[in-house]
Amino acid sequence: MTEQPTSFERPQGADPAEGRGALLRTPKPAATPALPAQARAEGASSGPGTATPCGKGKDGKGIQPPVGKGKEPPVNGPEHSQPATTEPGAHRPRPAPEATPSRPAPEAIPPQPGAEQERTAARAPGGQERRTGRGLPPGRPMPMRRDGDRLRFVGAATRRIARGLDLDEIVMGLCRATVPTFSDAILVYLRDPLPVGDERPTGPVVLRLRRTDRIPEDRDTDGVLLPAFEPEPEPSALAELSSLTTELCEVHPGGALNEVLRGVRPVFADAPAARAALPELLGECAETVVPSGQHAILAPLRGRRRVIGAALFLRRPDRLAFEGDDLLVAAQLATHSALGIDKAVLYGREAYIADELQRTMLPETLPRPTGVRLASRYLPAAETARVGGDWYDAIPLPGSRVALVVGDVMGHSMTSAAIMGQLRTTAQTLAGLDLPPQEVLHHLDEQAQRLGTDRMATCLYAVYDPVTHRITIANAGHPPPVLLHLGGRAEVLRVPPGAPIGVGGVDFEAVELDAPAGATLLLYTDGLVESRLRDVWTGIEQLREKLAATAQLTGPDHPPPLEALCDEVLDMLGPGDRDDDIALLAARFDGIAPSDVAYWKLEPEETAPGQARRLARRALARWDLEDLTDSVELLVSEVVTNAVRYASRPVTLRLLRTDVLRCEVGDDVPQLPRLRQARATDEGGRGLYLVNKLARRWGATRLSTGKVVWFELNRG
Repeated sequence: MTEQPTSFERPQGADPAEGRGALLRTPKPAATPALPAQARAEGASSGPGTATPCGKGKDGKGIQPPVGKGKEPPVNGPEHSQPATTEPGAHRPRPAPEATPSRPAPEAIPPQPGAEQERTAARAPGGQERRTGRGLPPGRPMPMRRDGDRLRFVGAATRRIARGLDLDEIVMGLCRATVPTFSDAILVYLRDPLPVGDERPTGPVVLRLRRTDRIPEDRDTDGVLLPAFEPEPEPSALAELSSLTTELCEVHPGGALNEVLRGVRPVFADAPAARAALPELLGECAETVVPSGQHAILAPLRGRRRVIGAALFLRRPDRLAFEGDDLLVAAQLATHSALGIDKAVLYGREAYIADELQRTMLPETLPRPTGVRLASRYLPAAETARVGGDWYDAIPLPGSRVALVVGDVMGHSMTSAAIMGQLRTTAQTLAGLDLPPQEVLHHLDEQAQRLGTDRMATCLYAVYDPVTHRITIANAGHPPPVLLHLGGRAEVLRVPPGAPIGVGGVDFEAVELDAPAGATLLLYTDGLVESRLRDVWTGIEQLREKLAATAQLTGPDHPPPLEALCDEVLDMLGPGDRDDDIALLAARFDGIAPSDVAYWKLEPEETAPGQARRLARRALARWDLEDLTDSVELLVSEVVTNAVRYASRPVTLRLLRTDVLRCEVGDDVPQLPRLRQARATDEGGRGLYLVNKLARRWGATRLSTGKVVWFELNRG
């Protein structure tokens, strides 16, 4: 059960439907003896927001009204302190100079015209109310007697309900708007689970108690004791709503509760249908919770297509009972709340779908390629708009290389996210073909034109080679990357800007740059450097200065930690800088030392496998990896034999020593080898089977000039 405790913090005069603002603070009297509750008369207010305890004054007589003749101070506190309207032609008394003028209040429910005379006539000489025999307690709102009061209350309450965006805010708005202005307590039941849109729920209809709210029994907002509403010492049933009612209620087809909910219209609790339905809704303690007579209203909550819950409005027995027009008020509150809940559920489902779409479009985890470390961040433009067109990716390539991609599709809608997913998939496919960066952007441009005439995006595609310590970059209208060197110098790389993807008919140009070990390359989208408060080049300069300042903290010989560097970069965003979503990809270049690389070219002859075994044995001896000699010789011999059989150009053999031992064999044949089960009578076909059994990992990648077959072995 998600029952929330009654809140005691309320800003003064915030909302006419904020009922708790009607509670008057009653300071503890200095030397006035306590009086029985039956003998209390209504006290006179000495100022806004204060009340004097009911009883006798210093002269032993009952407390008299203020100097204004016959005029009684408002009983509804600051929110209901507008002056009462007198009858036409009636003499309006002028307040005495020493009387404190009433402070104007915001829009609220004023005392009803003629209410003063009605209350004065309804009182007995002892200050008690003739209908109940009790004094009207301070801080209780006056009953709404005229249609204008009800209309003003409904308008204020529906505005408060409409302010909520999610389910909890709407339900809380309903509770705070009605208690205590309209009722002393409220119980809100909602279907569990709530149906979404047009879907048809399966299984029985179950109502769950979502929230309860009530007037505080004996304390106001500052913890000052208030006069008790009831003379009896034991707490009333309204004070224990959550403990007396059941949390779950199953609506049985054909039952009394089902008939009331199907009727949609609110009903009094003493109606025959409601008397039969309340025990089913509240449980065995229904008679204890619900007062007798017309002091409770059961209102079904109907959304666009079905009933989604019920609200129970309760008044204490000492208050005036609900009237017939109060059923219309309850119907309006229930209708606005149900429609708001329906929209909140739909909005929540759309936000969930958008969030899941964005998560699936971005990489769940980054790869761990050899010679480079990666970190990334993604920030949506706002919590209410989690989807966007920004993306990043890191794609392992043959030869221990890695492709680094960052892009930005125009717009922030679901369509932008879908186009981003298509472009990202296309980029991954093109990267698998090992095309040059400029060719990848060219094919992405063609794909964007096929998706539509207005599908435009910016993209930056870079390929890092840890062996040569070089990086090749091609740009399509994207902000340039920033390279942070090991000594702390931050450099904005000079790359050709190019035209955005989707323009068509534009050639892209690639540039090859040094990528020294220890340097960090930062790829980002324009949301990081551009906003309403600054242009893109000002933001790039601020980013460069931020990177340089962060690098100074760790010294010239140690680069800053990658994850912490990403967090520091995002800290440069100000309060007004989140106009766009942000994608950030950071790559720390470790590289592979030349001493850890062995490279040879072999002629496609019958002696090539034997030569490959001898070269591999010498390299392993130089690296102190003699325990891998047998496995490496066997696997190298099988892979080189397959390459020599079909190759027409020299075959390449490369060994890389990193955290694992990697072997790569390249040839000029584009057909990829396929693992298959050899029959007992076959003379060949077992080479890849041995590679699959003995290697830690293996694979084959097609290149523009042929293919590469590689495998990895653990280093003991």
